Amino acid sequence: MTLHAAIPFDQPDLAALLAHSDATALDDLGFGVIGFDAAGLVQRYNSFEAQAAGLRAGRVLGQDLFLAVAPCMNNFMVAQRFADARADNVPLDATINYVLTLRMRPTKVQLRLAYQPGAALAYVLVQRS
Repeated sequence: MTLHAAIPFDQPDLAALLAHSDATALDDLGFGVIGFDAAGLVQRYNSFEAQAAGLRAGRVLGQDLFLAVAPCMNNFMVAQRFADARADNVPLDATINYVLTLRMRPTKVQLRLAYQPGAALAYVLVQRS
């Protein structure tokens, strides 16, 4: 499946679209995409996020999202919501205002937390102003 750069951050069922998109399609999006598995290991990371965060995909892929890549998200607002959704086997699709603080000056963003029961990956989507 091919995504288009015009796909908005608030697109309904975005997690399903991402799950069926190749790396090139993810790179065409105008917001950050981080896909991680049940163990918390980053499996997908688009070029928009790599450039915005200043972290190359090679440094991020295969690393624990909440311990090594973005420990500023290892809290009840982000990591715990994914853990609860997986444990309760319920969908998660929530957008929150957030401030990223790791390796940068504090940066206001919107995070979209997306998970569908049975899906191989959950997603943190990052919309920068």
